[in-house]
Amino acid sequence: MTTQIDTLAIKLSEVAMTVLVRTCRSEVAAASHDDLEAACLAMRAKAPVVIKRLIDDAGAAPWVAEQAFAAAAIDLAGAGIDVLRRVGQ
Repeated sequence: MTTQIDTLAIKLSEVAMTVLVRTCRSEVAAASHDDLEAACLAMRAKAPVVIKRLIDDAGAAPWVAEQAFAAAAIDLAGAGIDVLRRVGQ
């Protein structure tokens, strides 16, 4: 059974991966499997903090939930982008 937090995390990961790929098309295309795994690992490591912040922000100010979600996706994508850009140098 999928919980609401699982659904949120899945959607957040999908959006974050989209941001990562659109931002780093050439880096993703040139990356090895290990490089891509490292980028995903960095994103997974950052996920608990980002999701907690998203829930806190949306709970405190529900009218900014969509913006909080977008910011969370960008934060997660940023972790992967940093890894891919370091590898690509």
